[in-house]
Amino acid sequence: MPTKSNITNASNDILIAEYEYIANSALQANEDRARVASFYLVAVGSLVAALFSAQLFNMNEAFIELNFVYSGLFLMLTILGGLTVIQLARLRAAWYESMTALNQIKEYFISKDKGLAKAFRWRESSMPLLYKRNSLSYQQTIEVAILSGLMFGAAVYFFLFGIGFYSRFYSWMLALAGAVLSMAAHLSIYKYFLLQKRK
Repeated sequence: MPTKSNITNASNDILIAEYEYIANSALQANEDRARVASFYLVAVGSLVAALFSAQLFNMNEAFIELNFVYSGLFLMLTILGGLTVIQLARLRAAWYESMTALNQIKEYFISKDKGLAKAFRWRESSMPLLYKRNSLSYQQTIEVAILSGLMFGAAVYFFLFGIGFYSRFYSWMLALAGAVLSMAAHLSIYKYFLLQKRK
């Protein structure tokens, strides 16, 4: 028959294994976040470099019909940017949930041994905020939002030329307005999907 000591040791082993699993989950969320942002930056950079090498902005009359194609490509990159922002929000939320779970285990052990309270810097009361504007996750989101906004501005610009709107000044103004609105929308999407999980 198992003794109380054996049961206690088994319980501690389970908690330690759970702690290590959650810590690895948090690490994986951070690594995935870096990969997601890098993938979008590479995708945008590759396409823009290819279009510039094809002398995108030196189009003559023979290439006017390609305006809709370019607009569609830039719109696709805008949509990919939105999906990237959602992924960044979900990964930040996953990291935060892991930290919350780790803190729950810490609090349990502290309740058993008050001396452990001095060993932990992060506890439930001192955790960083989920939505934190100076976090790495938010800064990566800003990068993606800026690039995605520029992609949407380019999509607007080429669409206007595709429909025969040839005023360069107003085309640039509308493209700039579209870029700014798209950036703001991406940051709002990030906040919405990040905080949605906590409701």
